Amino acid sequence: MKKTKAVFFDIDGTIWDSRNFIPESTIKAIHQLRANGHYTFLCSGRSRGYIQNPQLLGIGFDGIVSGCGTMIEYNDQVVYYKEIDHKLAEYTVNTVRKYGFCPILEGRTYLYMDDEEFENDFFGMKLKSELGVLLRTIKGSWGKWEISKLSCKTTNADTENCFKTLDSHFDFMIHNSSVVEMVPKGHHKGTGIQKVCEFLSIDLEDTVAFGDSANDIGMLHTAGMGVVMGNGSDVAKEAADYITSPLLEDGIWNACKHLELI
Repeated sequence: MKKTKAVFFDIDGTIWDSRNFIPESTIKAIHQLRANGHYTFLCSGRSRGYIQNPQLLGIGFDGIVSGCGTMIEYNDQVVYYKEIDHKLAEYTVNTVRKYGFCPILEGRTYLYMDDEEFENDFFGMKLKSELGVLLRTIKGSWGKWEISKLSCKTTNADTENCFKTLDSHFDFMIHNSSVVEMVPKGHHKGTGIQKVCEFLSIDLEDTVAFGDSANDIGMLHTAGMGVVMGNGSDVAKEAADYITSPLLEDGIWNACKHLELI
C-alpha cells in the first residue's frame, strides 16, 4: 500500500493563470488525490484575506497555508498564526515609504492599500475588483491593521538601504525589480509545510509541493518532491526536483500521473 502524501499547491501561476482560470484537469487531479487518500493544501504567498474566490475554495482542500507560512488552517480551523506587532507594522510602513516603496499590507481578514500609490496599477486594480469591502486604506485604518506580511511595489526605490534597515525583522522575497514580498523573519511556505507535517505526523519526505515563482523556493526545497510548472520562473525551475508542463497544458494532472499519485 502506497503511503499517504501531503500535497501543497501555490495558487497564482500554478492552480490558475492571471485571469483566475483553473483548468478542468487541475480540479480533477485534486479531487483524485483526495479520493486516493492524500491530503491537499493550498500553499500561497497570499494572505488569507486574499483567498476568497468561491471557485478556488470550492475545489475542496484539507487546509490552507497562507501568507508565506504565517497562517495555517486545517479542516477550517486556524492552527497557527503569526501577526506582525502593531508598533513594528507602523515602523515598517513608515520605513518602506521613506525609501520609495509602495506597500500593500496583508492580513487574515483584510488587505490595506492607498489608492494614490497604485493608480492605474494592474495589481492594485485587481485587488479593488476582487476584494471589495475586504480592501481597506492604510491611512484610514492607521495603527489598527491586523497583518502578517507585506507586498511592495519597488519601482525606482532604494531597495538596498531599505532591506538593510529592516533585515532583522523580515525576510525578502524579490520577484523582480518592481515587486518584493516582506515576511516575518523565519517564515516562508516551507516552514508552513513543516508545521503541517508536525500537526499531521507526516514525514517531510512524504510531501509534494507545486509552485512557479520566487516565493515558492522555500517550499520547493522543503518538500520531499518540488514540482515547478513549465510556465514557472527560471529561479523556481532551478529549485525544482521535477518540471512539469505549463499550467494551461495540464501541468498539475501530468505531474500527479508522473509521480503516481493518481
